[in-house]
Amino acid sequence: MNIKKSILLRVRVAFLLVTLFAIAIVVKTGVIQFAQGEKWKEMAEQINVKYKKVKATRGNIYSDNGSLLATSLPFYKLAFDATIASDDVFNQGVDSLALMLSKFFKDESKQTYKRRLKNARSNGRQYLRLNRKMVGYQDKKKMSEWPIFREGQLRGGVIFEKVDKRFHPFANLSKRTIGFVNENKRGAGLEYSFNEQLAGKDGEALYQKLAGGGEKPLFDSNDIKTENGYDIETTLDINLQDVTETALLKALEHHEADYGVVVVMEVKTGEIKAISNLSRSSKGYYYERYNYAVGGLREPGSTFKLATMIALLEDTNISLNDSVNTGDGILKFYDNTVRDHEHGGYGTITVQQAFEKSSNVAMAKLVDKYFGLNPERYLQYIDNLGLSQPLGLQIKGEGIPKIKRPTDKGWSGITLPWMAYGYGLELTPIQSLAVYNAVANDGKLIKPIMVKSIRRADKVLEEYNTVVLNNEICSKETLSKLKIMLEGVVERGTAQNIRNSYYKIAGKTGTAQILENGRYTRKYITSFAGYFPADDPKYSAIVVIKNPKGWKQYGSSVAAPVFKEIADNIYSRDIDMHKAMPKEFIAEKDVFPVIKSGNYEELSLICNQLGISNHRGSSQEDWVTTALKGNSISWKDNQVSSKFVPDVKGMTLRDAIYLLESCGLRVNIKGKGRVVKQSQYPGSKALKGSTVTIELS
Repeated sequence: MNIKKSILLRVRVAFLLVTLFAIAIVVKTGVIQFAQGEKWKEMAEQINVKYKKVKATRGNIYSDNGSLLATSLPFYKLAFDATIASDDVFNQGVDSLALMLSKFFKDESKQTYKRRLKNARSNGRQYLRLNRKMVGYQDKKKMSEWPIFREGQLRGGVIFEKVDKRFHPFANLSKRTIGFVNENKRGAGLEYSFNEQLAGKDGEALYQKLAGGGEKPLFDSNDIKTENGYDIETTLDINLQDVTETALLKALEHHEADYGVVVVMEVKTGEIKAISNLSRSSKGYYYERYNYAVGGLREPGSTFKLATMIALLEDTNISLNDSVNTGDGILKFYDNTVRDHEHGGYGTITVQQAFEKSSNVAMAKLVDKYFGLNPERYLQYIDNLGLSQPLGLQIKGEGIPKIKRPTDKGWSGITLPWMAYGYGLELTPIQSLAVYNAVANDGKLIKPIMVKSIRRADKVLEEYNTVVLNNEICSKETLSKLKIMLEGVVERGTAQNIRNSYYKIAGKTGTAQILENGRYTRKYITSFAGYFPADDPKYSAIVVIKNPKGWKQYGSSVAAPVFKEIADNIYSRDIDMHKAMPKEFIAEKDVFPVIKSGNYEELSLICNQLGISNHRGSSQEDWVTTALKGNSISWKDNQVSSKFVPDVKGMTLRDAIYLLESCGLRVNIKGKGRVVKQSQYPGSKALKGSTVTIELS
């Protein structure tokens, strides 16, 4: 019985203590909430207030004509502080606001949005994310006029949190060259290489953490303002870039190749006007994955024979007409064999023919004969061409050339003969192009550039001019011989298939077997490097295509046609490259009015009204040109098709614009009067959206 009483006593004491403790908690809570509420609220606000980094707006990247290649667009997260608006403002506007939110986002009903807004109001939520979708600047302006929101952040509670997003107006065009920078400040391309200039300087602002998540800015005199990034102006020609990528993509798809590279450079300035790198994905489509033009080391193959010929012509007394016996196209060097592509070989040919026909045997024999006992002498010429070191490009990630030396491990008796025709060394496409550009530039080797200036608005802060790496890569006599051989490759040699009658191309084909696991395979890297027009070079370019499938696997049949397609397009757009066309008809003064070309019905009507004899054959073409026959005019057909560029020479401006725009071409006009020149050649394929320049006089 005493034990039972003892237990009950203890239980009652424990219950009393718990009750007293609970009462104390309630009392203390009341004191904190009511008596000390303001004190603790101020302290909580101070704890939840901190300085936060404010991102600067990143600078823009422009093409050479001011077109935007990359820019930062403002987007906004839409949130709401339900405690801000007065009861009158909230109650009068909540229905309309809910309806507008529902119509704009189209994801929830008006009733759902209204319920969310009212629940946030009753629960005192200071941060309610209204939708996960971000809105653009124009939408933000519209929303700022909506009920409740029109009162602003301080009286209405609307919160627009700005987030900059990188936007590329031309989508994937030159994507890898433009590049990117990720959150870890790693990246590629111009975005990464010029990140310091583009990024600007971040600021700091005071933010308060809100109930329900999110933060709102507080105005403070100690805020550090952001300094927005600078803009960079590139050398890229957006139209030429489009043409380049289109031509490369077409070839890659046709040959089902692994990847392809094209670089187009302006001869005198070194400005890169187009650069494209397309790789094949596992699903079979092509995209820009890696900048092979800048960082892709490879054995150059026969395009390296240009460097070999420079060394031979500079260091020996051989002439282009000297003979070299290539036999049956097979030559043994120790336990290795050098082969020519021509089955049965070329026999005895001249040095010039050896280059034009791309004889590996001839190059190996000549280099072994003249430099075999002194390979360092040959390598000195390679060094002089700038091929032993990186060019020092503005873009990061340039590959470091791999050229063996006699002191290196792995050098043997076959190293030099193999090097003579582009094996046993590795270069990037842009490094090879620099040498071809130097030949086109009268021997002056210049550094390729991709960025012309750094700007803030219209103010140029830093300008990048042409940098000369070597004023004279060889003598004038050697240079003259090189040009003859490079033109001969297209006129008579391995690239005859890209010869044309409108302008001359000079260049060299290349085909190199791919080395895999220490052995050369039956896969090839094809290439063509050169410049045009050959008699007055304005552009140089290189095309590299890896592992084309099918029976066409050589530089002449895979890479060279891509070069020509790009060159043709440039030639059609650049009227300064065109030679003056002979005039077909000159009106005799005081005898005939100026009637050259136009619509048949209109011209015939004029002639009949003026009493001028005119005759036409059986054809019924709407558009004609004129020919003078005695004292009468003979109408000649001027066939017009929407698929081909029409001949508008001699036409009035009205007729010329009508025909050209009917083909989907953009017309650029110079001068007044009748058309005397047109930049796109009549009868060539009309590329919709491309520009044709017409000169009037």
